[in-house]
Amino acid sequence: MSEIVATFNPFHDYLDYEKTLKELRKSLEGADDGELFIESTRGEGLTYDDGKLRNATYNSSEGFGLRAVSGDITGYAHSSTIDEAALRTAVKTVRLAINELKTPVEPPQKTDRKLYSNDDPMISVPFHNKVETLKSIDDYARSLDKRVVQVSASFGASLQQISILRVEGTLTSDIRPMARINISIIVEHNGRRESGSSGAGGRFDLGSIITEASWKLHVKEALRIALVNLRSIPTPAGVMDVVLGSGWPGVLLHEAIGHGLEGDFNRKKTSAFANLMGKQVASKDVTIVDDGTLVDRRGSINIDDEGTPSARNILISDGQLVGLMQDRQNARLMGVEATGNGRRQGYEHAPMPRMTNTFMLGGKENAENIVKDLKNGIYATGFSGGQVDITNGKFVFSCTEAYKVVNGEIKEPLKGATLIGDGATALTKIRAVGDDLALDPGIGNCGKSGQWVPVGVGQPTLLISGLTIGGSKANT
Repeated sequence: MSEIVATFNPFHDYLDYEKTLKELRKSLEGADDGELFIESTRGEGLTYDDGKLRNATYNSSEGFGLRAVSGDITGYAHSSTIDEAALRTAVKTVRLAINELKTPVEPPQKTDRKLYSNDDPMISVPFHNKVETLKSIDDYARSLDKRVVQVSASFGASLQQISILRVEGTLTSDIRPMARINISIIVEHNGRRESGSSGAGGRFDLGSIITEASWKLHVKEALRIALVNLRSIPTPAGVMDVVLGSGWPGVLLHEAIGHGLEGDFNRKKTSAFANLMGKQVASKDVTIVDDGTLVDRRGSINIDDEGTPSARNILISDGQLVGLMQDRQNARLMGVEATGNGRRQGYEHAPMPRMTNTFMLGGKENAENIVKDLKNGIYATGFSGGQVDITNGKFVFSCTEAYKVVNGEIKEPLKGATLIGDGATALTKIRAVGDDLALDPGIGNCGKSGQWVPVGVGQPTLLISGLTIGGSKANT
């Protein structure tokens, strides 16, 4: 068990509360909204590759971001120095965004939610033990199969502490731990090389995921995927039905559909889902939620980066579009409530609507029967990167583990399979929703407008009809 972290207290170490509040009120006078966001972050990372400790890093940063919002205009200034002089300079900058006097909107509601501990995720395991564990991972992976030619293992842990001050004098804080493990293995046979990987993470102590029992499971899973890919055959190209496995394949849902349900894209009418509120956008078996309140999950937050408590937000209910993910600015401009989705990468960035843990709820179909009912198609259980155009929802995703299915029987694994389509159309082509909802193991990061935040994804087993499959040979 790690120690309880001393709370980051900028109004004890750097700033006078009353003077700061006075400057904040001066900066936001006549504005719709805004806040002073103060942050302290520490992080550690270790990478063991090809039998050697290749990288060991430790970083820390502190700073503040001051924001003034007037209509759809945002003034933002930030500094890595937390003091009154830097704050006064920031005030002059953000005032430039205020063109006319407004009445400030109501502040976020308070919450005493505790979705994760305040423990430091880095200190429970001594540094030398971390290095020894990485070496043990390398040795163990190589002992399992003589075809293993390269092993890469990494740990990461961080602690983010934030304080948010608003003009009415409320001060909200959050202390956010994060830990992660990743293992990648390359195997070789008869001159052919293939890879597999496995990992996990969440808002908890690093020690809980680098136990021997835990990391051995990830080694075995990474090796299993690598060996599956070693016997894979070229993917047939064409249009066919696809079964997506549960859990991590929800990353396709996150990218192809989730971004299109963020408030800013809909307010600006650049989303494929703009003007479809209340309309049927998916099959009636589809319900999608974004839930930032799940305990210890990677995408969970007690409060968002504007101070709004996180929530379980239903986006699509029985196929009908019923909600969007909102920060305070876009919610106000659209005449709805903020949903606790105002997130930012750090103090250098202004918040925007972002996902937390986004997933599809389970259905009634037996997951095994969904595969057995597939006559001729692909069963995809793992994905790597993808590309999505938010304006039309078109996506291209690469599979890391996929299989050909013929008459309900899983055949050879496939190499180079890509799924091509658009999110809005794919939603309407969902023909079966399994009863095996699973969340990803805690490995997701989401990029938007140059900002990265941790997220979670998930789904049950799904059957989608008529997706375009990119491959290396024609489908016969």
